[in-house]
Amino acid sequence: MKKLKIAYSPCPNDTFVFDAWAHDRVPDAPRLDVTFADIDITNGWAERGDSEHDVLKVSYAVLPWILDEYALLPCGGALGRGCGPLILTREPGVDLTGKTIAVPSERSTAYLLFRLWAADVLPGGVGNVVVMPFHEIMPAVRDGRIDAGLVIHEARFTYQDYGLHCLADMGEHWENTTGLPIPLGAIVAKRSLGEETLRRLAESARTSVRMAWDDPEASRPYVVEHAQEMDPKVADQHIGLYVNEFTADLGENGYAAVRGLLTRAAAEGLVPPLGPDALRFP
Repeated sequence: MKKLKIAYSPCPNDTFVFDAWAHDRVPDAPRLDVTFADIDITNGWAERGDSEHDVLKVSYAVLPWILDEYALLPCGGALGRGCGPLILTREPGVDLTGKTIAVPSERSTAYLLFRLWAADVLPGGVGNVVVMPFHEIMPAVRDGRIDAGLVIHEARFTYQDYGLHCLADMGEHWENTTGLPIPLGAIVAKRSLGEETLRRLAESARTSVRMAWDDPEASRPYVVEHAQEMDPKVADQHIGLYVNEFTADLGENGYAAVRGLLTRAAAEGLVPPLGPDALRFP
């Protein structure tokens, strides 16, 4: 079988998850041709339908636009508890009504969680939402160029280094109001690959996750190589938070979380409604 083209981020959770598979250590797994790309890029590829990649890491938020062409794999992604995006400000207790908030993307799960939070707690609404590269958001809040920023990933562990305050935790709000885990990033594959290959991909991803857990040190060189000068302790925290039981298998609660997020978002007019069998695998 020819190599399958896959694109995922250089973030530690993705390199940890895919290390064994990307380096041909997963028995009987299809060989991979790996491209590293930020999730904003992969979301766009999937949504436009112009990607040459067979498998992509995308935001759960983009699923309603792509599930005709792509199937959601039941493993390999990021979904959990205590791992949601944060709203950061220079001062504690800021009233965000009418304020400007920077977000890393309007097609991200973080943005959906933010909009659902705002609908519940900011009846006056925010004033302006601007899209800004993720790495620029905390400096912009610190320097007073924007009123608040929506941050993700390792920023949970580093925002205090910028002298910033956590105004609200989108994941905490989601968990408190739904009781469900937080959907963040998904692994999808082209339906045109066929059911047998899709099942093989899912099993390969699941095995790669378990191999990473069994021997965490094996993945360390790959994680460090692509961690973009991230502190090793932060990289370990990142992996510990975003790679969990749902990475190995979404399970009933994982699927309920995904349906819950996209159903609520559709009710707010943020995404198209899902069909009844849209999340079916394969």
